[in-house]
Parts: sequence; structure tokens; C-alpha cells
Amino acid sequence: MENFVFQSPTRIIFGKGAEAEVGKETKKFTKKVLLHYGGQSIKKYGLYDKVIKSLKAENIDIFELGGVKPNPRLDLVYEGIKICRDNNIDFMLAVGGGSTIDSAKAIAVGVKYEGDVWDFYTSDKKAKKFLPVGVVLTIPAAGSESSNGSVITKEKGQLKKAYVDENIRPVFAILDPELTFTLPKEQTLNGISDIFAHGLERYFTNAQNVDFSDRLIEGAFKSLIKNTYIVLDKPLDYAARAEIMWIGLLIHNGVFGMGRIEDWGSHMIEHEISAIYDIAHGAGLSIIFPAWMQYVYKHDINRFAQFAVRVFGAETYYGDEERTALEGIKRLKNFFKEVGLPVSLEDVNIPETHLKEMSRKCAGSGEIGNFVKLDEKDVLSILKLAVKQ
Repeated sequence: MENFVFQSPTRIIFGKGAEAEVGKETKKFTKKVLLHYGGQSIKKYGLYDKVIKSLKAENIDIFELGGVKPNPRLDLVYEGIKICRDNNIDFMLAVGGGSTIDSAKAIAVGVKYEGDVWDFYTSDKKAKKFLPVGVVLTIPAAGSESSNGSVITKEKGQLKKAYVDENIRPVFAILDPELTFTLPKEQTLNGISDIFAHGLERYFTNAQNVDFSDRLIEGAFKSLIKNTYIVLDKPLDYAARAEIMWIGLLIHNGVFGMGRIEDWGSHMIEHEISAIYDIAHGAGLSIIFPAWMQYVYKHDINRFAQFAVRVFGAETYYGDEERTALEGIKRLKNFFKEVGLPVSLEDVNIPETHLKEMSRKCAGSGEIGNFVKLDEKDVLSILKLAVKQ
């Protein structure tokens, strides 16, 4: 187990009707907010009115910026920064999923910075001042509601980059599983893929003696699989929605990665796909991960065999661990296919046209990943494996 330091300041308010607490939680930090959200769904289903009512009950001044898209755009971040500066706003309230939260974090970082906020996403520079962020979560997926990361897309150049900083963890996150009842099936599944991927990035590690966190991640995988089938059959099953929402937060707030060497190569490859083709992040991950696993499994066949047996109940072939390892990859891919997630670029009508460009953008300036270091040629090989089922 590696040395580590862990601290999460995010206060979690979880359960039915929890969104009614947003005004009281926000009042602890400010009397003026920028309410940040995506499209019209929060208005259509009544969440917007509940949030406004709760904020007004605490006499909080409300400014608004909607329009966040999946793969949140830098241009909207600039707009939010200007609104905050012009109106002396000192708190960001994100109501939505990971895209909205990531956009709010970017605005929070940029408001007090004299340069271009994109600097933080393209260098090792860290913000010295920032606005606090609060969250009302509507889509379990990105884990951004208590994570230290933000991912933003710059349309010019088709670039998608991440900024990681402990200071951008939200100060509170409100999670009501009932808010996920209205999610379309596709969004639910893309979120589940994203959650699963956050576990995989941590599970495949070179750190030794990490049995406890192995078991935590394996348990999360097994519960996620079980409850995925439940919500597909019964979309209004509160208990299953609650399990998925809680797993999504815990698997990406840092706890499951403590003492481990995390990878994140697959995420970086996927960022290049969604930067160009604007597909859902979760859909890209269900395509890339089986291909990545196929490419790197020989680096630690025993770990892949362990994954197969403990997560998917595969048979142990003593003396032929490779057979067991390959069975685990097959079962993960079959799970994605069975529930309705894409597992190849062909599934989402992405041609081979930009594979070399994506490889160059991803690893042309240096290797990525940690479990196995990947250069530009490696990334291209993985993308080629992902072309067809």
C-alpha cells in the first residue's frame, strides 16, 4: 500500500426531499449565488421551482446561467465568470449532473484569476483563489459532486482537458435518488458506465497489498451490476436508484483510491473521442475500457483473473490464469452489451478517420496511464481494437 493523505470537505445531504435543504446549506456561505444548470429538465420536473423557493426562503439573491451541455464548453465558463465578476457573486450553485458541476467548478476557479481559466486545464498551474461550490445532483455518473476534478471542452481545436485540485471539491452535495426517476434509459446507462469506469481506473493498479480497497471496489462493482438490472426493469425503484447514486459518489471521491496507484489512461483516450465526436462520456468509456483491458491484461494476468472471479463469478482455471483473465474481460463487455451500452466505435457510427489524430492529441507529448505506460502507438492500437466488437 502506498502512502496517502485524504481529506474531503464535502458535506453530504442524502435522501428523499433533500433538495429542500439547499437554501439552508447555501446560507452558511453566502447571500448571493450564481445558479448554474443545463437544459429545461430541472424546470420541466419541478426541481428548479423547489430550489428557487428554498433559496428565496433564506433571502439569497439569485443570478442564473443555464445552457450547460454534455462535455461542458469553455465559452459558457467564460460567460459565467463575467456574470460573477459583474455582480460580485461569491458562490456557485450547480443543479444537474457532472457536466454542470464541472462547469461550475471551472467558473469558480476563473473568477478571481487574472488570466485565462483554460491555463489551469493545460498546465500544472494551481488556482490561489476560488469560489466555493454547492451541488444538487440529478445524474449519478461523474462523481463530481464530491471529487477534486473538473473536465472542460474547448471547441476550438476540439480539446477536452481536466483540472485536478483539492480546493475545488464542493462544500456540500445534495443527493435525492427520486430526482433520478425521470432520467432517460440512455442517461442512466451512460452514468452507470462512468461510475464503473471510475472503479476500473483504481482497481487496475501496480500497488501491492491493497486487499481492503480491492474488496471495496469489487463490492461496488457487484452492487452496481445488480442494481443496474433492477432499475432497467423498475425505473422508479428508490432503493436501487439510491444504491447507484451512493456508489457513484463514493467510488470517485478518493476513498477507494487511497494507497493505490491509479491509472486514468482510458479516460484520457475517451476524452479525445468525445472532444471530436461529442458523444456521451459514459458511452465512450464502455467502448474504450474493454479494448484497453484486452491490450494490457498480460501486464498482470493474476489481477485480471481476480477481477473475473470476484466480480463476475468466473471459473478459476488453475494453471491457466490467462483463460480466467480473458473470461473477465469478455463478461464485462457482455454486461455492457446486454444492458444497452456501446462496446465499439462502430456501435456509435464513429469511423476510423481520426484515430491517428486522437492518438497524437492524447499521447503525442508524453506517455499516459500508470498500470501500463502508453505512448502514441499504444493508444492507436487500443483505438483500433475498439473499432469493432
